[in-house]
Amino acid sequence: MTGDLVFTSCSFAGFNQFIERKVLEESPYLKDDCFSVRCDITVNSHGNTHAGHLITVPPSDMHCHIGGLLSSQRVDVTFEVDGETFSAHRLVLPRGTVSVFKVELFGPMKENSMSHVQIDDMEASVFKAMLHFIYNDTLPEVDRDDTTAMAQHLLVAADRYRLERLKLICEDKLWYNINTSTLATTLALAEQQGCQGLKEACFEFLKTTTNLKAILESDGFQHLKSCFPSFPMELFAQLFPSLFIET
Repeated sequence: MTGDLVFTSCSFAGFNQFIERKVLEESPYLKDDCFSVRCDITVNSHGNTHAGHLITVPPSDMHCHIGGLLSSQRVDVTFEVDGETFSAHRLVLPRGTVSVFKVELFGPMKENSMSHVQIDDMEASVFKAMLHFIYNDTLPEVDRDDTTAMAQHLLVAADRYRLERLKLICEDKLWYNINTSTLATTLALAEQQGCQGLKEACFEFLKTTTNLKAILESDGFQHLKSCFPSFPMELFAQLFPSLFIET
């Protein structure tokens, strides 16, 4: 063939520029009643992007700015936890949720000028980690050996202060750390705090014969039965579901 037959593109769906059959039959493009069509397709994944102009929008760093407030001096409330004092900002703590913090700081029985709150039944390190999460939306670094214990304590704190995202993060960390030594406390905690997903993960772990045998022979089994009376029956239902099919 001696030349190219060019069709220009259109901005609408479909195509309305066609060669007439007579012209095609007389053209050099037809050979042995066959002709070839070449299609050039350009895919632009960024919409109308101009050549040489690439705009990159960075991820939000708002949490960094809020996190920096923890080290500022302009605080208006302090918390006393297990003998330690922590400073914070009244308007940051609630984070737009219905939380216990709102009740403690802004409840009807509190004075607007109240600036000191006593927190009971919580370790200082746990409160500090929770405060770090509230300001930074991330968990602080902890020693590898303390990961499970901190996640367990933070799960209780998150449930108490209705920090649902923190609670789910703790559940996820505990799920990754389920083993024969942690299962008893993790399962009991899941039952007490209403963590259905974590509870199911524990039962799934026990479906392995080796894991089940190790738990039944451990002191943790007695602990589970004392704080989780329905555990033996629920475990039996998980292992032998066919026996519990309703008729």
